[in-house]
Amino acid sequence: MAKFIMLQGTSSHVGKSILAAALCRIFKQDQWKVAPFKAQNMALNSYVTQDGGEMGRAQVVQAEAAGVEPSVEMNPVLLKPTGNASSQVILMGRPVGVMSAKEYHAGYSLQALDTVKQSLKSLSDQYEVLVIEGAGSPAEVNLKANDIVNMRVAKLAQAPVLLIADIDRGGALASVVGTLELLDPAERDMVKGIVINKFRGDLELLRPALDFLENKTQKPVVGVVPFLDNLGIDDEDSVSLDDKTVVGQRDIEVAVLRTPKISNFTDFEALAHEQDVAVRYVRPGDEIGQPDLVILPGSKNTVEDLVYLRQNGYEQEIRRLAEAGVPVIGICGGYQMLGREIHDPFHTESNLDFIAGMGLLPIVTEFAATKMTHQVCAGCRNHAFLGINYSDDQLQGYEIHMGRTDFVEAVRSAFTIAVRSGQPIQAEDGVVTPDGLVMGTYIHGIFDNDGYRRAVINALRQRKGLTPLEVKENFRDRKEKSYDRLADTVRKSLNMDLIYQIMGAAK
Repeated sequence: MAKFIMLQGTSSHVGKSILAAALCRIFKQDQWKVAPFKAQNMALNSYVTQDGGEMGRAQVVQAEAAGVEPSVEMNPVLLKPTGNASSQVILMGRPVGVMSAKEYHAGYSLQALDTVKQSLKSLSDQYEVLVIEGAGSPAEVNLKANDIVNMRVAKLAQAPVLLIADIDRGGALASVVGTLELLDPAERDMVKGIVINKFRGDLELLRPALDFLENKTQKPVVGVVPFLDNLGIDDEDSVSLDDKTVVGQRDIEVAVLRTPKISNFTDFEALAHEQDVAVRYVRPGDEIGQPDLVILPGSKNTVEDLVYLRQNGYEQEIRRLAEAGVPVIGICGGYQMLGREIHDPFHTESNLDFIAGMGLLPIVTEFAATKMTHQVCAGCRNHAFLGINYSDDQLQGYEIHMGRTDFVEAVRSAFTIAVRSGQPIQAEDGVVTPDGLVMGTYIHGIFDNDGYRRAVINALRQRKGLTPLEVKENFRDRKEKSYDRLADTVRKSLNMDLIYQIMGAAK
């Protein structure tokens, strides 16, 4: 039976996910076989496992930090908001329907509890340590009766809980005391320590507050973790985009449209870490400006996001930039938006049967009732986007989409998928326009491929008369180093001896 440690927060976005990743890496470094677990996750950033299951990106990051292959057991329930207070419910990697918040919390969540229990047991049989993450706050009394992710999971696993507070947003002491006050006595006893996260400043000046907190709650402060910036680790939620600032002047500027239902924005993390590239997210009210490349990202609700772009003048601006020769890329939902028509006969995403696309690509998309989720290996021969004439037959990525896209005239495909979910296949993906300036693809993660990413950037450099650069960035190596840096900082900030003692585990 595995040893457990659970991280719960005084609210959402206090840093539970990143601290869980840090602990996964620390336990791995300490020679434990460790895995993450989060019973229920709500996020638009998702990932496809080797067997085609869909799970939350945060648990993928934590699995990578732990050095293990991600599996849907690590996140048995995933909620992907679709709009109108509803979410697509994904159970063990497969969608089971779209439910309103009331339908899910008042009915379905407890039905999913058996699956949560099975996943927790399976992982505890396979691993020596489980790092369990909660969601939101355990003190949300209106949701407590149907909770399957916070204290109910702690009780199932008999997992000691560390309560995390974000001091950067203010009110950390009150949020800790208030959270503990709203827990019942048995739940309060399960909280074995407090972590103050995102601290900036002199720790000695904080010391009286820590002493007060320990005396008031009778819980030890296990550590104070500094504010961590530019980690180079995938974010889970688009809320984190609010924290991203535009870097100073760089040779190449990429503008990514931040639509209301943006998903899988981690597609652009590798671009953002290139030293000659500035990635700017175009927020509501911002102008696109004059970037070197415009990207339409994936979307959980393509129709809603297309309407947003249309009503706020962004569609017209994108068309104007494309006509002026600015390259445009659409990925997944963005690819669908660039086409001529989108049909939704089953009302998968909206009440509309049809909506016109931007007309920049000769494609028509029809939403289907079933979702395609696959890891893929793809290739390109003499890739025509921006005239880069690039070839590679080992491009790695993944597909997550509900639509089937047809070409309405002869086109040049962007990529050819050779392996889908481990099975050989020959499937054309995406489109590159004859002038090489507009491209669409269903493949997420395409920029994580170092050679391809640099080929695109160098083509943009050459358009500006700049010298091409060699491939310097290995994105996967960078992530591994980032996990180690994160672990080193958190290890120094937390009393790991106390944490091991709380877990009942010997180092």
